[in-house]
Amino acid sequence: MMGARPLLPPAPLFHRVLAKGMGATMWFFVFYRARQDGAVMLGWRHPWEGHGHDDDHH
Repeated sequence: MMGARPLLPPAPLFHRVLAKGMGATMWFFVFYRARQDGAVMLGWRHPWEGHGHDDDHH
C-alpha cells in the first residue's frame, strides 16, 4: 500500500524564499503597527485621544 502523495509538485527555491521573505515582512509590519496603535485596536485607548501629545490647542 502506497502512502499519500502531495497534490502539487514542490515549488521552486526562488518562490519558497520569496514567500518566506514576504511573510516575514508582513509580520514585521503587523508588529510595528501593533506597537504604534495596539492600545487603540484593543480598546484600551480612544483614537481621538492622540498619540501622547499633550498639546491643548482648542
